[in-house]
Amino acid sequence: MRPGSVLLTAITGLIWGVTAMVVIGVTLTLITGEVALPQATAAAVAGSLSSLIFVWRQSSTAAGGLPAWALSASVLFLVLMAATFAAPFGLPLNKEPVWQGLALIAFIFGVTSANHLSLSGASLGAMTRYEREVVYICIAKGIGFVLFTIVVALPFYVMVMTSLKSQQTLLANPLDLSIDFSQGLYGLFRSYVELFTEFNFGRYLLVSTFVSIATVVLTLAFSVPGAYAVSRLRFPGQAFLARSVLLIYMVPAIVLVIPLYAVFSQLGLRNTLTGLLIVYPATTIPVALYMLQGYFRGLPSELEEAGLMDGLSRIGVILKITLPLSLPALASVSLYVFMIAWNEFLFAFMFLDDPDIFTLSRGVVSLNSSEVPRQHLMAGAVIATVPVLFIFLWFERFLVQGLTAGSVKG
Repeated sequence: MRPGSVLLTAITGLIWGVTAMVVIGVTLTLITGEVALPQATAAAVAGSLSSLIFVWRQSSTAAGGLPAWALSASVLFLVLMAATFAAPFGLPLNKEPVWQGLALIAFIFGVTSANHLSLSGASLGAMTRYEREVVYICIAKGIGFVLFTIVVALPFYVMVMTSLKSQQTLLANPLDLSIDFSQGLYGLFRSYVELFTEFNFGRYLLVSTFVSIATVVLTLAFSVPGAYAVSRLRFPGQAFLARSVLLIYMVPAIVLVIPLYAVFSQLGLRNTLTGLLIVYPATTIPVALYMLQGYFRGLPSELEEAGLMDGLSRIGVILKITLPLSLPALASVSLYVFMIAWNEFLFAFMFLDDPDIFTLSRGVVSLNSSEVPRQHLMAGAVIATVPVLFIFLWFERFLVQGLTAGSVKG
């Protein structure tokens, strides 16, 4: 048994115990509305002992008995309950017993799993440099994952919970983010119902869907032939064009919006969807060109040459050979462009004044008023976020494939 290995194992368990206790304790407070006081010191002691037991058991040569993870979880539970007098979250057992039980199970599962992932293969004896580095990397990855999850999930949770509140509850305690099921189903979703019945959000959704899909179609209609020409054809200025397609992103949108506002006002394009369908593709076509030209270069040119020899025109080659082979890239570009158009706010805010043609982002901002309850603004933000979130998760594999395709030659 080496002191250095014992210390590293104990510190690993301590880190996971404190992290899990704080995260789960705060989550319990958000869910129930009861102010939990996570017992971090007791969690640190329990986590350290459970990690030592886990490493000792997994390196033990004795046969039979509980497996390492089960023995570690048992020690974790017993030490935590004993050190906190059966109140690991600082709440009496008669307050939210179901949620406290689930939180305790989550704590034990989280710490045991983290110890297993970090210390699998470790021992209390001499550890090599590689084994120590594996533990360091696992700890860093775990902490990073927890922090990233909190940063992403907490604002969304606050947004959703606020949208389910009544005006009286928000005024009484704005920090209470628990769910009040006593309101009934209609009471919980009242803000969403009123958005569609009183604030015209159904039309905003249709307008945003139309504008986003039209932007995708227009972007692909221009960027596909443009990217193909840059990647396959030879003409003067080809190299310069290939490298300069992203120059438009060097100019901030805030610099362009005032001149565009003046020009569109003179041309009668302000306060129309036509104006948006001119501006949006102009900002998305360059990045679509850049993404597609790299993919087209990665396609075997012999396939297109064979198509030309078989009598296909250049357009026929693009339609029958290049595009079918480029579906992952086209899907990723379409998803990227759709999200840009769906979430765009600056041009919609400057150009649109008629509520009948507001996009969703413009409609959400119109709720930011002292005359509109705060829960309606949060509900509008949820409506604007959830559709594109599900679309992104559904097409994520295409996005990854399209972004990495054509990045290497071979």
